[in-house]
Amino acid sequence: MLELINYNLYINDKTLFKDLNLKINPGEVHVLMGKNGVGKSSIASSIMGSTNYKVDGTIKYNGEDITNLNIYERAKRGIYLLSQMPMQIEGVTNAEMLRVALSEKNNAPVNIFEFSKELEAICNSLELDKSFIHREINVGCSGGERKKIELLHMWMLKPSFIILDEIDSGLDVDAIKLVASSLNKYLKEYKPAILIITHSDTFINSFDDCYVHLLGDEKIIKSGHKDLAKEILTKGFKELSDTFVISEN
Repeated sequence: MLELINYNLYINDKTLFKDLNLKINPGEVHVLMGKNGVGKSSIASSIMGSTNYKVDGTIKYNGEDITNLNIYERAKRGIYLLSQMPMQIEGVTNAEMLRVALSEKNNAPVNIFEFSKELEAICNSLELDKSFIHREINVGCSGGERKKIELLHMWMLKPSFIILDEIDSGLDVDAIKLVASSLNKYLKEYKPAILIITHSDTFINSFDDCYVHLLGDEKIIKSGHKDLAKEILTKGFKELSDTFVISEN
């Protein structure tokens, strides 16, 4: 599905990662953890195609080298980023954006009746008022509403590779459960590859299984499963990073 091969990431004159290798297969959930500023969101943005970063190495998606493709081309291939604080877009409604995006993705006009029916059904499942369908994207919305709108977009666009950049940030317990339930349902139905950035084991534990990667010192220091996430949150990033680096040497 998605593979980072000898991946080097830079911003301005700063090196964020060197020779990083990571492979995420369809149906797998991978989690990136690490202290603030280590570069977790930078990886997410660079996979999506942000021009703020310089990338050496290769990003492969379904066997295709997409390292030099722009954001539009990556999105059209099925890569989708749910950001920590989704931006608001004045003058464009959710329905308008999704109709155009689906038409571009499928290279065919959208059936308005089926489109509207699906939008309403997804809003019901997300406990999102149907008025949001014809509201400007994220304008005047709370943090929780913005996350639900991002999920609405996900269900309509049906991406095969999903990046969640701290989507659980700022959500209350009930909202986290709803978001996790929606993502698990999508995972079972469409078998996407999912990359999660989070500091919460509550969100991690909502998935049956996942791979956890501890980032630090310009690389992946340690990989494991849910038990690694629990260990990280119990002992802290610094203690574990020092322990794993020493043990490797």
